[in-house]
Amino acid sequence: MSESVEKYHTVARVDEIHEGEGKPFEVEGRLIAVFLDEGVYYAIDDTCPHQGAPLCDGIVANKTVTCTWHGWCFRLTDGRWVDNPRVLVGTYPVRVVGDEVQVGIV
Repeated sequence: MSESVEKYHTVARVDEIHEGEGKPFEVEGRLIAVFLDEGVYYAIDDTCPHQGAPLCDGIVANKTVTCTWHGWCFRLTDGRWVDNPRVLVGTYPVRVVGDEVQVGIV
């Protein structure tokens, strides 16, 4: 039985993602939004499951991002929609190595 191993990809330098903002990146064919909130980096799928809006443009506060199209709010920690936790977007591990922000993909 083989274990899944994350492969990390550098997406940005630490000074390129600002506090309270998100940035979009394509990693292995996936659209991923990386956010910096309260000094912690988070990575989630960049597409809102409601109508496909880019979550990277959302409003970031209290470890959540709110979609600017229709107000759907997702937790950055686990990708769950605040109003219905059964609905979620994918999340990815993030690490900082030197001044590089890296996103892990299994």
